[in-house]
Amino acid sequence: MANVVRAALVQATWTGDTESMIAKHEEHAREAARQGAKIIGFQEVFNAPYFCQVQDAEHYRWAESVPDGPTVRRMRDLARETGMVIVVPVFEREQSGFYFNTAAVIDADGSYLGKYRKHHIPQVKGFWEKFYFKPGNLGWPVFDTAVGKVGVYICYDRHFPEGWRQLGLNGAQIVYNPSATHRGLSSHLWQLEQPAAAVANEYFVAAINRVGQEEYGDNDFYGTSYFVDPRGTFVGGTASDKEEELVVRDLDFDLIEEVRQQWAFYRDRRPDAYEGLVNP
Repeated sequence: MANVVRAALVQATWTGDTESMIAKHEEHAREAARQGAKIIGFQEVFNAPYFCQVQDAEHYRWAESVPDGPTVRRMRDLARETGMVIVVPVFEREQSGFYFNTAAVIDADGSYLGKYRKHHIPQVKGFWEKFYFKPGNLGWPVFDTAVGKVGVYICYDRHFPEGWRQLGLNGAQIVYNPSATHRGLSSHLWQLEQPAAAVANEYFVAAINRVGQEEYGDNDFYGTSYFVDPRGTFVGGTASDKEEELVVRDLDFDLIEEVRQQWAFYRDRRPDAYEGLVNP
């Protein structure tokens, strides 16, 4: 029998406050569960606006601890309720002065499995993230969940192939990439980079983007979220570029082994020749 995982993602418009934003995602998750989904992921800092369009200390107020903060605790309850694995991207406060762009991974029974912290932090117009976030320091964890091995890569990370590869080497079968990217910056890359990463590393990728405009800047988040398979093929097409959407797709994880046997990229790697990548 095929190893098919029904997976979901949400691209959402900002509601104006955290409580209604979380409530909206809870309803999307419940609907995904009604459709039979076993895993769901949300967009970058899903419970807040994309405040990095500006540099203002008032926005530290969106930060909370992980896993002991209110949002992750609430998502653990939601996972228990729905029986789904949930990827939860939030603004993390570790301690005073230590803030990270983070995603918690929660198993289908509500247990907290761990977190990924975004490694690559942009500092360009409309994406002033170095003002808020330290670079991630937890490596490239892959979480053994009820649906399989799940990794996370966050937004700007996607431009750097090294993390994609490390997640593959660590056993990922699917990598969720929660993002916030707008039309004027790199939209032409959106449907190139993640499919290329899926092919190069021979796993599934869930690419999630915000949608719409928000109160702190002119960024026009263009949605078009999608799942892509290890052959680089969009599974069921992309989401809307203007509207909020819950995307639910069936992913055949047996395709991972099939592609790895056919293309054999992992067999033909030459790590002995790559020293110059980290020691130029």
